[in-house]
Amino acid sequence: MIRTRRLHITPTLATVIGTFVFATAALVLLVQATTSEKVVRQLGGALINIGMHSLEQAFTAQIKAVEEASRFTTLALTTGNILMRKPQEMADYLFGTLSAMEHVSFVIVADRNGNFIQIDRGRGDGILVPQFVPTTDETHVLAGLIASSAAKTRPFWTGPAYYPQRQHTYISHVQPILSEDGNAYEGLVLVAMSMERLSEITKDISTELVRVFMINPQSYGLIAHPALSEVFGELAPNAPLIALEKVPDDFLKTLKSTVAVDATGYGIRDGHELRAGYDTAGDKRFVVIQSPELGPTGLPISFGAHFPAQVLEQPFEQLTDAILIGVALLGLSLVGAGFLAHRIGQPIRRAAVGARAVADLELDTVEQLPGSFVRELDDLASGFNSMVGGLAAFSRYVPKTLVRKLLREGRADAPPEERKVAVLFTDIAGFTSVSEGLSASETAAFVNHHLSLLGAEITREGGTIDKYIGDSVMAFWGAPDRLANPAEPAARAALAMARAIHADNQKRTAQGKAPVRIRIGLHMGPLVVGDIGAPERVNYTVIGDTVNVASRLESLGKEIDDSAEVIILASNEIAQNLDDTIECQPIGPHTVKGKTEALSVVRLLA
Repeated sequence: MIRTRRLHITPTLATVIGTFVFATAALVLLVQATTSEKVVRQLGGALINIGMHSLEQAFTAQIKAVEEASRFTTLALTTGNILMRKPQEMADYLFGTLSAMEHVSFVIVADRNGNFIQIDRGRGDGILVPQFVPTTDETHVLAGLIASSAAKTRPFWTGPAYYPQRQHTYISHVQPILSEDGNAYEGLVLVAMSMERLSEITKDISTELVRVFMINPQSYGLIAHPALSEVFGELAPNAPLIALEKVPDDFLKTLKSTVAVDATGYGIRDGHELRAGYDTAGDKRFVVIQSPELGPTGLPISFGAHFPAQVLEQPFEQLTDAILIGVALLGLSLVGAGFLAHRIGQPIRRAAVGARAVADLELDTVEQLPGSFVRELDDLASGFNSMVGGLAAFSRYVPKTLVRKLLREGRADAPPEERKVAVLFTDIAGFTSVSEGLSASETAAFVNHHLSLLGAEITREGGTIDKYIGDSVMAFWGAPDRLANPAEPAARAALAMARAIHADNQKRTAQGKAPVRIRIGLHMGPLVVGDIGAPERVNYTVIGDTVNVASRLESLGKEIDDSAEVIILASNEIAQNLDDTIECQPIGPHTVKGKTEALSVVRLLA
């Protein structure tokens, strides 16, 4: 027979993938050198987007914090958790509200008559200064807000407004306070942010390259800017914002004369206008201004940023042909590498899935691995398939719970040790008469079916099947895994066996076959458990008097109720450890073979 030549995995992968990687790396370097302009443009656009997004996020977070604080304060007043007639209590509450919002300048709570409590953030040192004002005068800004909010039921923003008493411009959020039934106007909650505080946000976000600002898109009045504090003296009742010609920023003064530019090639986010102009030194700059529709709801504010044109532009021409060739060759390299990786990885992936199933001893779900043209993969498939076959044969003779424990603990043996264990014995009553007339194969099929029914219930309750003795089963609980109360799962398994036998007998009766009757014995006590036998052949089993007592209890079923479909006899050691859901019938002391003292016996009722 001609043997197919198989490749070795190491030189194959080294040659093929190494060639692809070398070719790809060389092409990437070539493409990078010829497309630096586009890369830098995209990176510049990403830089601008990050700056704009940071400004929007920072301002939006402040807006949401103000709205939530106003809502909770109003709710506290409406429900009576805080009271206007207790000024100090109100002031303490507002202290906490203002301390959590660093960009808020002051908070006012006023009643419908103009009496108000104000907490003001101090300048520089951050001290909060409370003011308790009996009544506002008619010229105070608050008087106008009380009048305008009396007819409103929903919160609103005032937009930039000049406060004469403070000689500064603020953006305020007003939350009307209504009675608990919502019909009567009780006052308002006002939270104000100054242009100075907003300018601090822009100052924190601006960099040497990118300078961010806030502007009114209708009037082009400046709301916030890193250097705006230099011209706050220009603010007045008829000029609540800084006009462009007074802005301490030479480039922004020329904003109206800048020219719109197509932003699609620069990676600028949708909804932002890109404009170009020149500063006083004649250097080209770009400015990005957010569309008014994307600004904060209810506020005439747009975010903007301006920066040198070099951030987006480079003096090199793009070599489109080189890009296309590089991308095409890179794509071919990836396709080839992907095809090879798939062919090599497929059997490895299948082996990994099978190995996980083997680790869980779920050998029935493991699929055979196919052969491969790669020698090592073919050897892997052959060895893996042989291993699964051997384990499948091995697992038929060794309890899976024991094997799983040994695998978890990394051991190859289970030295004998003393444990408190519950032991269960079963036997078919009148097996000779039941199997009478059956052939050898029919008898084997009957016994295998019967033991499968019982074994499934033992496994379901976490028991270990020690051995099958003809038509009998011996099982135990409490080893290899320790159990605080092994009696309970053993009793549940016995009752489940009774139900399984009853259901199976109904089928047998319908088929004209004789029903099966079984006896079950349960006992719990100290035993020696572990590997027992000669060095070359051992069994994981239990030995001790507890095993004998369980076997005698099973035999005692003949004397107690020889006609029962299933009779379950348990010792008092088992019964004392069962909860009230398991019904027990005491049947008194009985002397069993091998014991001089009478044994207190109970019957578990299925």
